[in-house]
Amino acid sequence: QVQLVESGGGLVQPGGSLRLSCAASGTSIFSIYDVGWYRQAPGKQRELVASSTGGSNINYVDYVDSVKGRFTISRDNAKKMVFLQMNSLKPEDTAVYYCNAGLNHFVYWGQGTQVTVSS
Repeated sequence: QVQLVESGGGLVQPGGSLRLSCAASGTSIFSIYDVGWYRQAPGKQRELVASSTGGSNINYVDYVDSVKGRFTISRDNAKKMVFLQMNSLKPEDTAVYYCNAGLNHFVYWGQGTQVTVSS
């Protein structure tokens, strides 16, 4: 059973930056997991923001169009960590952000961290 714990959320002004972290435990080989960051704003469906594949030496990343060029997903497999660097934040980025890890049919979620972009 994989446990995921997010941190790094908070209140930031438009144009600011935040770095979210996700710490994984309960697995000895984190590198084989596909990982991602999702977000859910009030009244909206949860959406995939950024993803990074696992299982090889090359991690393919992808982003939803609305964050391309502003957000960067990265991972440190040795430390079992996933990060989301968020720059040039906009009010519409306000949401609860969730870390996700998946392997075959198994999917794991963190508890979420609130990001609020407001002046």
